[in-house]
Parts: sequence; structure tokens; C-alpha cells
Amino acid sequence: MTDLHPFIAGLPKAELHVHHVGSASPRIVSELAARHPDSKVPTDPEALADYFTFTDFAHFIDVYLSVVDLVRTPEDVRLLTFEVARDMARQNIRYAELTVTPYSSTRRGIDERAFMAAIEDARKAAEAEFGTVLRWCFDIPGEAGLDAAEETARLAVTDGIRPDGLVSFGLGGPEIGVPRPQFKPYFDRARAAGLRSVPHAGETTGPQTVWDAIRDLGAERIGHGTSSVRDPELLAYLAEHRIALEVCPTSNIATRAVATLDEHPIRAMVDAGVLVTVNSDDPPMFGTDLNTEYAVAARLLGLDERGVAGLAKNAVEASFLDPAGKERLAAEIDTYTEDWLAR
Repeated sequence: MTDLHPFIAGLPKAELHVHHVGSASPRIVSELAARHPDSKVPTDPEALADYFTFTDFAHFIDVYLSVVDLVRTPEDVRLLTFEVARDMARQNIRYAELTVTPYSSTRRGIDERAFMAAIEDARKAAEAEFGTVLRWCFDIPGEAGLDAAEETARLAVTDGIRPDGLVSFGLGGPEIGVPRPQFKPYFDRARAAGLRSVPHAGETTGPQTVWDAIRDLGAERIGHGTSSVRDPELLAYLAEHRIALEVCPTSNIATRAVATLDEHPIRAMVDAGVLVTVNSDDPPMFGTDLNTEYAVAARLLGLDERGVAGLAKNAVEASFLDPAGKERLAAEIDTYTEDWLAR
């Protein structure tokens, strides 16, 4: 097969499933850890590789929360957000919906208005300097329960607090022991305020969690949805209603949600006609980035350049960009691809 890495590196892309804190590179984490030496997170970027080796999903959550604890001030928030955008721009990511968990910061004492100002300042500066457009998904940390859901919903819908870049409402964290239906009232409030529904579901639990996300939370996209392939009726429903799956192959291996890449269900999803998007989730923690995830997906799906460009356009279709923005980015992908193939 042709080496697709150079093509992928220059391909204009959108990313729909990538976490704010989880996108902190070793460079950023080291700087934050040096600011807060009481943390157990290593300050040596090389030592972080061992620290980011996970035994299972529960261990991943523990490590993730230790990095969350490094973000303690509005200045930390601003640094993290702007530097994440810089890393995205290097990959030709033109548009990203970054999953932000404001509850994790406000409960640690960061003033809510200062938090919003920090992410918005970084968003505007990143777009001006790098051309990368960021939008926010505020997600409930499921392990923190209904108090966290109430706080996240309040921050997402209250005029004067809700940031201009907010487009969607999500639910992350562990799925086991955290049933989706209990979060229905909070998703109802967010959707009534115009936000789109993008919960995680079916990553470490079965297809029923995906059904619950659709029926109770009004999901328009599903984070991961890995177990959907166990239910042909669910796959058919996802395909018919164009409910996209935000697929993160390397993440699924790192958290042990899937045993090996060759066993990853992305092929079955595509074969069923589901709208599949490729994403990096928590890229530095999993030793990956979006370009690498596209290369992994291309191998698993047997794609050439046009096939990879099609995946990129799936992300544009499933995004919450305005119609004109979607049209521009899709056209940019097409132009890049045709120019590449004409060389």
C-alpha cells in the first residue's frame, strides 16, 4: 500500500472527539507539573511515557484526573488551551470540537467566569494566530454524579456565563456503574438551550448504553460506540439516522476497551453504513495524534488517498460547523486531494 503519511499530514481535517486536558502534550504537562510541585505527575517528559501506560480503563481515569489536578488557575487553563490549539495547527486540523469539563476546574476553586474568559481568550488568539477554529463541548464527568451534572448544565445554559464557543453537551468518564438515563434532565436543559447532544456510550459497556444515549439523551453523535457492532439493529439505526460514531482506535487499545487493533470494529461499522469519524481522544496520553489515527484507520479499512479524504469529509459532515463552514472545509479537502493526486 502507498505510504499515506505524507498525504495525511497535509490533509485539512476536523476533529470531533478530543479532550481538553487529555490533549496536553508532555511539554505542556511538564510545564504544569513544574508549576505545581506537590503533584505526583512527573515533570520529566520522558518519564511521562511510563506514567501514561495504563493497565485498564479505571487506571486511565486515575491518571487522567491527576493531570486534571495540574490545571489550578485561569493562567493554567489559558496556557493549556492555547498550546493544544498550537499542536492541532501543526497537524492541519482546521476545526475542532474540544471536550471541556468545567466542573473539574470550578470545583477546584477556579472562578467560573475566569475559567470561561481563559478558554475564550485562548480560542480567539489561536484562531487569529494559527487559523484553527475551536468550539467547545461541555461534558459531565459521569463518575462525579448528579451534582456535577447540575453544575455542568448550569454553566452551559446560563446567559453571561456560557461561552460563545460552546456548541454541544456531553457525558464522559466511566460507563460501568454510571447509567445514562439518570442524566436525561440535564441533557434536556442543554438541548432546550440549543446545544447538541454528544455523550460517550458503548465504549466499555454494551450496546444498551448506546440505545440509552439515543433514547434518553437525544444523542446526535456517539463518543466511541465501540460495542454497537454487537447489535445489528443498532447499527442499522445509527446508519439510517446518520448518528455518527466518534471512533478513536488507539485509545480503545490503550484503555483495553478493544484487545488489539486488528480486532477493532471500525470495519464492521463502515460496512454497516454508519457515519464513522476518526479522532484521537486523549492523544499524548495514548502516544498518538490525529494524523496517526488516520493512518491506523486507513490500514484497517484498506483506504487510498480518496478514501482517507472521505473520512475527513465524514468529520465535516458530522460536525456542528455552520453550513457555509462545512462547505468551505469540504471544498478545501477536495482541492487538496485533487492537487495531491495530480502531482
